[in-house]
Amino acid sequence: MTDEATMKAAMQAYVDAFNRSDAAGIADLFADDATVEDPVGSPLKSGKAAIADFYKMAVATGARLELAAPIRASHGNAAAMAFNVRLNMPEGKAHIQVIDVMTFNEAGKFASMKAYWGKSDMVLEK
Repeated sequence: MTDEATMKAAMQAYVDAFNRSDAAGIADLFADDATVEDPVGSPLKSGKAAIADFYKMAVATGARLELAAPIRASHGNAAAMAFNVRLNMPEGKAHIQVIDVMTFNEAGKFASMKAYWGKSDMVLEK
């Protein structure tokens, strides 16, 4: 099982790679057979190629991630983080309040990622 320090470091690496617009670096954190559901309820992205395409699109928006609390590990193979996605919308600057939950495989790679946020979690800034 992946230890807490490894899980937290991988999730921080995810935030850092996203903020560098490094889609390939993000994809490298995932296992070859991983899944991404962002947001939960949307179509599942399965496999590294689909995940890489998703993150190429995501970082191209210019969005940035900002942790809202420390990354949390678990007694199992999952960790979670609360953060804000800062982005520019046609209506102005906004942020989306998100909680991501990642599960890990034995090699310390993300086996799955689920992003929890809804329409009411998108906030226009004044």
